Amino acid sequence: MADLHISMGDVTADLPISEGTVRATGLSAIPTERGGLTSYDPGFVNTAACRSSITYIDGEAGILEHRGYPIEELAEHSTFLEVAYLLINGELPTASELESWDYQVNRHRLVHENVYDIINSFRYDAHPMAKLMASVASLMTFYPSSRKIADPESRVLNSFRLLGKMPTLAAATYRQSIGRHAVYPSDELGYVENFLAMLFQSQQRVWRADPRLVRALEILFILHADHEQNCSTTAVRTVASSGNDLYTSCGAGIGALFGPLHGGANEAVLKMLREIGSLDRVPEFIEGVKNGKGRLMGFGHRVYKNYDPRAKVIKKAVDDVFEVRGMNPLLKIAVELERIALNDEYFVKRKLYPNVDFYSGLIYEALNFPTEMFTVLFAVPRTAGWIAHWQEQLTDPDQRIIRPKQIYSGSERRTYVPLEDR
Repeated sequence: MADLHISMGDVTADLPISEGTVRATGLSAIPTERGGLTSYDPGFVNTAACRSSITYIDGEAGILEHRGYPIEELAEHSTFLEVAYLLINGELPTASELESWDYQVNRHRLVHENVYDIINSFRYDAHPMAKLMASVASLMTFYPSSRKIADPESRVLNSFRLLGKMPTLAAATYRQSIGRHAVYPSDELGYVENFLAMLFQSQQRVWRADPRLVRALEILFILHADHEQNCSTTAVRTVASSGNDLYTSCGAGIGALFGPLHGGANEAVLKMLREIGSLDRVPEFIEGVKNGKGRLMGFGHRVYKNYDPRAKVIKKAVDDVFEVRGMNPLLKIAVELERIALNDEYFVKRKLYPNVDFYSGLIYEALNFPTEMFTVLFAVPRTAGWIAHWQEQLTDPDQRIIRPKQIYSGSERRTYVPLEDR
């Protein structure tokens, strides 16, 4: 591929193009009135901050792949822990490797009683994401050897710990909010079914969910396991770049995910559907969106300019959930909204296709989760991706502590004025 030729006055430079990019440091050799040339990219919409072999997205084509495997095939054939193995280790496991992996993750599900004390110290009505963030970050103090990030064995052990403990912590935040004691994990149940039991068990010795509901939640976990360099993953990698352990780094990821612009979209979809209220009001709502009087939540995406492949997968899980739980009247409104939007020139021209959040909130609600738990349900599976990116960040020889440039827009140099003269 040809070099990028830049000419500014008497200065010219040829910057080599590799993998569709130029090295940003190459720009700094071109002088300006404020030092070397740099790029201005608010939100990093066109800046590659790392090389990654974990997840590939082609937003124009609607493609999402983990380590080369299409998300549709993984959701159809794999378990969540199998996908977690793939993300973290780079290859799909053999049967014996998966058996060992499942055992190692599940044997680390218990948490220290003092962690429950941390969760219980919050007000009952505190947001569960705040409780989850505090409890995850606290794990570093229970496992101080996790700070040995240069030790591969330490990295592996603490990856097992966090992946195993996340459902336990997430369930405990919910139980505390409804005034019930935490339910300990059960060795008789798998990863996803055990999570549901820790949430909803009452008087039963062993609580078991309908297999269709377990599989629906497992599919949602797979769909949320990783999504390339999004806000929370970037937060994890940024904190890791300063030499931080897995728990501190993922605590930062939870904080980023807590933001309504990142993790709260499916809750906004449910709110929109309730405001519409009935099928006969859908055309009126659509016209309002076109006239700038409302927003079509759950459509469009920062990355995808085509149908979100995760949304296609999730629609198959919707039927199973409502077969068990009964039909939610909001689903009919959602289906009609999608039908109109996919055929209306206004939305087609703007490439506004359904994303994963459009249907996920309906499934979570059908599973009896309160809306404030939706983002927690996002954080539990996303832990797999965070672990993979944390590990990749630490082992990439190109990486340094993350420290972006800025364009200074403040005052020019001024003379200090003593307090009595101001």
